[in-house]
Parts: sequence; C-alpha cells; structure tokens
Amino acid sequence: MGGMRLAFTKCHGSGNDFPLIDARALALDDDAWAGIARALADRNGPVGGDGLLLLVAGDDAHAFGMRMFNADGSEAETCLNGLRCVARAGFEALGIDSARVKLKTSSAEVAREAELAPGVATVRTVVGPASTALADVGLRGALTELPSERSFTAVAMPNPHLVTFVDRVDEAELVALGEFCESAPPLIPGRANVSFVELRGADLFVRTFERGVGLTDSCGSAMAASVLAAGLTGRVPLGAEVRVFNKGGLVRGRASADRVVTISGNATFLYDASVEVDPARGVAEVPVVHARREEEARAWEAAVAALA
Repeated sequence: MGGMRLAFTKCHGSGNDFPLIDARALALDDDAWAGIARALADRNGPVGGDGLLLLVAGDDAHAFGMRMFNADGSEAETCLNGLRCVARAGFEALGIDSARVKLKTSSAEVAREAELAPGVATVRTVVGPASTALADVGLRGALTELPSERSFTAVAMPNPHLVTFVDRVDEAELVALGEFCESAPPLIPGRANVSFVELRGADLFVRTFERGVGLTDSCGSAMAASVLAAGLTGRVPLGAEVRVFNKGGLVRGRASADRVVTISGNATFLYDASVEVDPARGVAEVPVVHARREEEARAWEAAVAALA
C-alpha cells in the first residue's frame, strides 16, 4: 500500500489530544489503521497525539461507532476523553444531540450537555456497568502480587485499570509500576493502565501511566475508573458528582452503586487539516491546515486558567 491523503480534525478532551478521522466511508484494514496511528500519533511526528480516533458507521442499535488506536498501533477497548470528541463529530455529522455508540467490546450513551465553561463544547458519556472482577481486568493472580505495598482497586471500564489512592503522587513510583505492567508480565499479560489518585477535599486529582502510551496528562477512562474506585472504597459518596482533575484539565464525574459511571467534559476541536500518510511505513508528511478553531482553543485555555 502506498501513501494516501486523509482529512482529520485535531481535537482534545481534558488535554488528551488526538487526530480524529471520519472513517465511515473508508475501507482500510486494521494493519493500515495501526500504521496510520503510528504516523499521526507520533509525538515526534508532524501531527502528534495520544492516539488515533475513528468515527465509524453504526448498526441497528448504534447511531455510530468509535475505534481508538494507541500511538503504538494497538487498539484500545475504549477512551473516554476520545469518546467525547467522536461523539461530537457524530452529532455534527448526523444532526443529532444524543446517541448510543458502539465501542470495541461495549456500548456507551452520549449526549450534548450544558457548557462546562463559556465556549467549551461539552459532552456527557455514560458507560458501564464496569467490572471489578480480577479476571475481567486481566489479572492472573492477586492484587497483592503487584510490586507495590499500596492497596489497589482493579476496574475494567472495560479497558483494564489499577487505581490506588495516595497522599501525594510520586511520578517515579507510578512510572516504575506502569512499566512493570507495560512489560506484559505473567500477572497481567494484557497490560493495564495504572493511576495514582489524590483526594483534594471533595475533588480527585488523577495521574495515569497509560497502556500503550506511558505517562499521560489525561486519560478519560482512568478518570472514570478513579471516580468508581473512590466510590467503592468510601472516599466519595456513590451517586455524588465530583470534580476530577488531571494535568490536562477537568471533568465532572459520578459513579452509581451499580457501577455505571457518568463523565461530563469538553470535546474541543482545534483545527481541520489533511495529511499524506504511508500506513505501511507508519510515516506522515506535514499536514495542510484548512481551518483553525481559535475561539474554541482560547475558551478551553481560559477555563483551565480559571482553575489555577
């Protein structure tokens, strides 16, 4: 396969940034999409991102679907920051305000919501019920077998998360544990996302080592898993809305007793562009930007600045 020209929108949810492609009419195989993800999500490449988002066709039960490829070309079960962006793209493409979305192994309910801050497009996502069964998270042993003295909550969102609550995030410790999981050890051969969470009053601050990515400023499914873990461990009331912060920004979250998690956050579109990509080589040329969405970018920056 040679090169191809693809249109995309650069977007972000809580600072988790992605190139997003409307792939509803594109017939490419998984190897091609993996190569495109490696090209476009390469931080040292011309676009960069935490992964590649695809808006894909729905079916009888779903208005549309989402696929998400990590920067290493692997496909994720879900990505909640990305889901908000894909949901917005689907809403705009189909002229609707809410939908049931098909994910890789599950479904999610999405809807437009009142702005999180002035000028910030906001989408509500409802996912779950999540599982805390160790087998569903991919663990082949007990949580006590992790190389850590800390107490973890395992959550399948459905992608696998290990969440622990700390007085203060130690990034070196987080990275060491994240790299252990990233090595696909016998304990968790499918790997997992690892989050250290600080309770800041009634708010949560989440720092995540993301599977297939590494230390990231924002991981939406980790924020959702952290809200659920905080509720299940009695740190926040189940059913109560909490603010969840990370280095990229914030979302509003709520976990119910039946382990359904609702997250509301931004879906910010930064610019629309097209780019020449060679999927087989996993490389891209410099994109041509057709339209910059400066007002949206500024609105999000103002919202984040107001938190400081």
